[in-house]
Amino acid sequence: MLDIKFIKTGNPKPIPGPENPLVFGTIFTDHMFVMDYTEGKGWHDPRIEPYGPISLEPAAMVFHYGQEMFEGLKAYKTEDGRILMFRPDKNIERANNSNRRLMIPEIPEEDFLQAMKELVRIEQAWIPTKEGTSLYIRPFVIATDPFLGVRPSFTYKFMIILSPVGAYYPEGLDPVKIWIEDEYVRAVRGGIGEAKTGGNYVASLAAQMKAHEEGYSQVLWLDGVERKYIEEVGAMNIFFKINGTVVTPQLNGSILPGVTRRTCVELCKAWGLPVEERKVSVQELEEAARTGALEEVWGSGTAAVISPVGHLRYEDEVFQIGDGGIGELSQKLYDTVTGIQLGKIEDTFGWTVEVK
Repeated sequence: MLDIKFIKTGNPKPIPGPENPLVFGTIFTDHMFVMDYTEGKGWHDPRIEPYGPISLEPAAMVFHYGQEMFEGLKAYKTEDGRILMFRPDKNIERANNSNRRLMIPEIPEEDFLQAMKELVRIEQAWIPTKEGTSLYIRPFVIATDPFLGVRPSFTYKFMIILSPVGAYYPEGLDPVKIWIEDEYVRAVRGGIGEAKTGGNYVASLAAQMKAHEEGYSQVLWLDGVERKYIEEVGAMNIFFKINGTVVTPQLNGSILPGVTRRTCVELCKAWGLPVEERKVSVQELEEAARTGALEEVWGSGTAAVISPVGHLRYEDEVFQIGDGGIGELSQKLYDTVTGIQLGKIEDTFGWTVEVK
């Protein structure tokens, strides 16, 4: 068990009230968790200290070689005042999978969970309660060794910051328009696509800006080799309901294994729906859209939870999904996942962890 030192801020910030709109990722709480790693010593000096700038040498390896990992999950306050985290074990598992791929030392699962719970407990007054809001938890690791050479760092910082957030998409649960990218690629099998690291996201920016200029919310990526199979959206995994069957691209090493993705798959199976995790070609989608077999499309992710898709664009063609509105299954998934997260629906799966 970690012996976490607590250094309380002497300059607390005003906590936004329910009348204040929470723009995703712009407000941060008073404190942050920090723990250091030194080769030969391991992870050490865990502490919660005032949120603020960090001091790194200009030669710190994270700046030059991109050795870093991050995660994202949320905490919620229930109507009866409990604080719940949703499936933190799966985020910790994924974080350490990313760490292994990126040659970052793994963080003991119990230490990781303790650090998140303690920081959320201290900052619980920052958890918003207005519908659609939550406390976003951002753990991350950066390489800090001051060395200009390509090798794994000998020193690291593990940090956790918190941000009260509203909806990831300002339009809320309204269906979004998705641009299927046919010029750039984000990741290839054998690369780092399945790791949650900044390199995957900076690789997406050029296409993302192009899509935004055309009025699309997100980019849907194709595989980097044949350029024909659907992979994932920039900030989400993707699902299709085709002739009554729920279909999502299979994890292949270049797709991030989303926690909400896993949740959707498990819920659909529990409801008795046929679910297929397999290759999905863009040509199959085109054909399904033309014939009406493509009944629903939605994205899944921690930030947006469920994001219905109303339109898909590929090359010069735009396909409307159904009537362009929210599908019945998309709505049911959103209501169920958020209901469990907020303690409004009984958690028969054991997915929530209470912070006390």
